[in-house]
Amino acid sequence: MAGLHPQDDLLKMTHTENWKVRHERLHMKHQGHKAMHAEMVLILIATLVVAQIVLVQWKQRHHRSYNLVTLVQMWVVPLYFTIKLYWWRFLSMWGMFSVITSYVIFRATRKPLACRTPRMVYKWFLLIYKLSYAVGVLGYLAIMFTMFGFNVFFRIKAEDSMDVGVIMLFYGLYYGVMGRDFAEICSDYMASTIGYYNKGGMPSRSLTDDICAVCGQRILVDVEEEGFIEDTYQLSCGHIFHEFCIRGWCIVGKKQTCPYCNEKVDLKRMMNNPWEKTHVLYGQLLDWLRYLVAWQPIIIGIVHGINFTLGLE
Repeated sequence: MAGLHPQDDLLKMTHTENWKVRHERLHMKHQGHKAMHAEMVLILIATLVVAQIVLVQWKQRHHRSYNLVTLVQMWVVPLYFTIKLYWWRFLSMWGMFSVITSYVIFRATRKPLACRTPRMVYKWFLLIYKLSYAVGVLGYLAIMFTMFGFNVFFRIKAEDSMDVGVIMLFYGLYYGVMGRDFAEICSDYMASTIGYYNKGGMPSRSLTDDICAVCGQRILVDVEEEGFIEDTYQLSCGHIFHEFCIRGWCIVGKKQTCPYCNEKVDLKRMMNNPWEKTHVLYGQLLDWLRYLVAWQPIIIGIVHGINFTLGLE
């Protein structure tokens, strides 16, 4: 109709038609600005390169401060977008995770350390690790399921199955990163509180043969005695630990050292079967996501600031 406003036309269109019209208008708006666009691309590439160099140097020289700042940003940045975009489902899960993890950290940082706290800490983060791993894999399979067209056989819309896959993949990776980073913080606190290992590399307390340096409890106990009846594991340095404790220390807490003598631990020797090797690859993927979630929005914000200062649109 002649008197119909262009905005009303957009409202009557489908989502796909609406997107095409907006894309065409954006293309017309920026037509003839190729030189400006090339300059913006160069600014983006240069900023990414410089930022990557700065982050790598920071991580190598001041590892603890880098991890702490990154962890805070991993916690705050998604919360900002969640509130802004009204993603209440993510906000509720984020809230539950934050409350329980805060309690676990509180227990891990208390002095003196309760004898059962280390196992509680490792059990919680091991649970988060396994759940995030499973959810991430299911999300990836859902995306592949949609890309190969299997959703048609179950009469599921491609948009719906792809959305579910992307959300599950993000949930798995995000909470996997958060769980691993918080586990490392708890590991550091508990190790210093127990008093065997310190940053100087020399144990501050002597370790008897029947004590696990991770939980501080006896390794072998009788049925009538109070303690943990569990398989043991001996590292290449000769120190023996509860199997659950040392696996939590090395795999969940990303500690590739002996909790007592700080000697390097070969994680490959701790893998009982080939399937566990995927956990190491998954950990590398989590490190990549940490950069993407924590630092990528900051870098993009810097790029927009430079473009605004130079008068580029």
